[in-house]
Amino acid sequence: MKPEILVASQMPAPTMRALEENFTLHKLYEAEDQAAFLAGIKDRVRGIATSGGKGASAALMDAVPKTEIIANFGVGYDAVDVGAAKARNIAVTNTPDVLTDDVADLALALLLDAARLVSRADRFVRAGQWLKGNHPLGHAVAGKKLGIVGLGRIGAAIATRAEAFKLQVSWYGPRPKPDVKWPYVADLVALARDVDFLCVICPLTKDTHHLITREVIEALGPEGTLINVARGPVVDEPALVEALKAGKLGHAALDVFEDEPRVPEALLAMDNVVLLPHQGSATIETRTAMGQLVVDNLVAHFAGQPLLTRVA
Repeated sequence: MKPEILVASQMPAPTMRALEENFTLHKLYEAEDQAAFLAGIKDRVRGIATSGGKGASAALMDAVPKTEIIANFGVGYDAVDVGAAKARNIAVTNTPDVLTDDVADLALALLLDAARLVSRADRFVRAGQWLKGNHPLGHAVAGKKLGIVGLGRIGAAIATRAEAFKLQVSWYGPRPKPDVKWPYVADLVALARDVDFLCVICPLTKDTHHLITREVIEALGPEGTLINVARGPVVDEPALVEALKAGKLGHAALDVFEDEPRVPEALLAMDNVVLLPHQGSATIETRTAMGQLVVDNLVAHFAGQPLLTRVA
């Protein structure tokens, strides 16, 4: 008999097919009355497959108390109550590594877009404005300085790509890393003041919530650019909007927001921002690989084998 799995949020079609081959699925996202749905399967579910956006709360774990593992589709697992899982002896896995290159690529795409005004120029042409005159000039990238907030796998991949564009890289994190070649800056405000671009790629935790404060944003200055490919709440979004409005920050290139999919109306009207709908890992190849890792972790667990990517 196949182990029974609660699927909390819909996943790509190849992932769903692989899950169906290995498990009996209960699709929470299709239930009109989720409380009644969970009550009907509470003693049968042994695992939860969820996404980084949906996560798994303590209440959900209590609703299916036989849960042994939560497999998270995404490298970020801030929406999973890891403390509650640990207290209930529930293993938690995520999907690192397989999305590193795509997120790093997108971070550089956002940097280039903000500097060279790619999206803005596209709108300019589509609106027929080129017939009336030339588009404003952007900024060169080569020789500029990039600060990276969080030098994990993805941060390091961004730094490596940035060097190919002749950017000078430095970084900030909770502690220096002796095996890293790029200069470490212990003061985030000082880093922001010294660079042209500040790219945020740290995890969202209680310590990093609003890590990018008003002071950090204003230290970047009216010629600076903030790039966020981490999580929306890492940045103080109201302070960001105010700084852009007041000309205290030059540009912002954002893949994530505090209250997704809701984006502040003020940002929608600005020409000096680039706005994406959380596209960091959004390629067919990477999403397929992420889904397979979700499946592989679940299969390993129920086969009594070591988990591939267990969250510490």
